[in-house]
Amino acid sequence: MRFAEVFALAFDTLWRNPLRSFLTLLGVIFGVAAVIVVVSLIEGFNVYIDEKIADIGTNALSVQKFGIDDFASLDNFIKASRRNPDVRLADADAIRTLAPLVDKISVRARTIAEVRHGNEVLQAVQTQGAPANAIDIDRFTVESGRYFTEQEDRKSRDVVFIGRDVADRCFPTGDPLGKSLKIDGRPYTIVGVAKSQGSVFGQSRDAFVIIPITTFLETYGSRRSLTILVTSRDQESYSATVDQVRSALRVRRHLSPNEPENFGIMTPDAINELRDNIFGTIQTTTIGVTAISLIVGGIVIMNIMLVSVTERTREIGIRKAIGARRDDILRQFLAESTILSLLGGIIGTLIAFALALVVRNATPIPTALPVAWTIASIAVSGIVGLVSGVYPAWRAAGLDPIVALRAE
Repeated sequence: MRFAEVFALAFDTLWRNPLRSFLTLLGVIFGVAAVIVVVSLIEGFNVYIDEKIADIGTNALSVQKFGIDDFASLDNFIKASRRNPDVRLADADAIRTLAPLVDKISVRARTIAEVRHGNEVLQAVQTQGAPANAIDIDRFTVESGRYFTEQEDRKSRDVVFIGRDVADRCFPTGDPLGKSLKIDGRPYTIVGVAKSQGSVFGQSRDAFVIIPITTFLETYGSRRSLTILVTSRDQESYSATVDQVRSALRVRRHLSPNEPENFGIMTPDAINELRDNIFGTIQTTTIGVTAISLIVGGIVIMNIMLVSVTERTREIGIRKAIGARRDDILRQFLAESTILSLLGGIIGTLIAFALALVVRNATPIPTALPVAWTIASIAVSGIVGLVSGVYPAWRAAGLDPIVALRAE
């Protein structure tokens, strides 16, 4: 019997028992849907981390008071808080002088402030201090107006570059350029508006204001830790640039070779490693747990196929009596179990995709549809069906035709 005939006969048998076939599919449907939904959520978290890394850039690194290892435990953080001094402008000057491979260098200072225009008051707005060259390193782009100049930075001018959300809320019907905006009660002139960056986890990435770093330090005080952003000339020199920055800071802070670093260097690789450490175990565990439902689905298929063999004993005897070979019976039952499982996998995939789209569009939780895992889940569901059908198919193929014809 040709494979086309085997599958046609299998489809016809399943179609004649639609309710039983559907109930048999449920285990595989839920198993595949659960696996894909879990993976899509984890992939969404990975995309979120990647978007945060994109704020630095692939050829960039940041120098901060604390490193990733300092957050590994409370004890590490307490020790680092006592050991690590604040990052100052002098640290940036040392990097500029002692790290010749550095392409661009910039600093950041951050606080939370109240932003006011007329009767509109925005609380807890991210307020940054940055030099004029920040636009060359940051990932935002100018939508209208301009960024502030070196002269405005050098002379501590009261100018501000604002995010799209601040512009929309404070100036819903007018052009904000040239208008005045109060930050913690101090008036600033708006010189530019950033292009919208969207939101992540329901949190807007456009609710910010940026003022010159000199103005920021005069207003909020210089006794605060800064963040230094550094870029390499190209990807090939990136590792060497990181080493030079580390050496420059150790020299600047007079650290001996055996002393631990009292600063943190954040690189995309370090953040990816942290992400993998956090989500790697979670991903393995959750996928393993949800995959159990696939095994349960396989057991259900095996059980139903065994019942089917018992119910169709006389049919099997008739088929054998008119010339059906053992291999023909074997292939028919294997085809039925495989088709059942594959259909369950496909339906489960469609349900998972629909759920992922609903979650992504209706909630702030990011999801990413995993194509590779989708293909793998459908393939695994087919294998589960094939394996689950082996024993029932073997029993059916091994029936004696005389005994089978006598069955009621």
